Amino acid sequence: MTKVPLVMSQDRKQHLIKSLEAGVRIDGRKKDEFRPLSIELGVSSTAEGSALVRAGDSSVIAGVKMGLGKPYPDTPDSGVLMVNAELLPLSNPEFESGPPGIESIEIARVIDRGIRESHAFDAKSLCVEPGESVWMVQCDVMPINFDGNLIDLGGLAALAALLDARFPMVGGDGTVDYHERTDRKLELEQLPVPVTVGKIGKHLLVDPTQEEESALDARLTLTMLANGDLCALQKGGDEPLTRDDIKAMVSLAGEKGKELRAKLLEVTGR
Repeated sequence: MTKVPLVMSQDRKQHLIKSLEAGVRIDGRKKDEFRPLSIELGVSSTAEGSALVRAGDSSVIAGVKMGLGKPYPDTPDSGVLMVNAELLPLSNPEFESGPPGIESIEIARVIDRGIRESHAFDAKSLCVEPGESVWMVQCDVMPINFDGNLIDLGGLAALAALLDARFPMVGGDGTVDYHERTDRKLELEQLPVPVTVGKIGKHLLVDPTQEEESALDARLTLTMLANGDLCALQKGGDEPLTRDDIKAMVSLAGEKGKELRAKLLEVTGR
């Protein structure tokens, strides 16, 4: 799916900047404030794990499917994680049908990289028979209503769906029975939470709406662990960032990441 860019007029952008200078955003939030967030688990009866994340008028669903397959030759004793993202036209008129666009590819890669580089789970635990059979874990992320911040909300949805996932039953002949799930979970050792910090003029803000995203001069997505370690980084936007910008963004992302992780832990009961 491709995205038709929303273009903001300069007059509207200046109005937005004046609001930020007064310490308030168009929707009344502070610059460092997320929209009210909710996470719901088990929203799909056909997926091995699923979750729905809502923030304001943005809603993102993630589903996990598991299957047995042959491992990659260079990692014969390790399972495989794949994250895909699809921008559904039903979620916003700006999204058009077609092959994956740069936005959906970026969302999937940033979420995937955060989980993979954090070593969130032991890939070797997904091995059934070295060189022959491993579990393939696929996580699909898609908005069902879009009003900005898909990377952060998609990342949270992916983590929640992985925490919700249960392995399907495997018969004696090696056939996967998707109608019956076991009690075995995907044991996540880390929760790499992505937080995107946007810059408009000299102002930094989190959880941008669609309108705010169209006004961003630059953005930085930081995926961090509970101890503050950084495991993924993605720069967006045309304008450069100074060293002071990056330091402030890292600090802000660390603070917001703690809040989002606490919400995730509360919902999943970890």
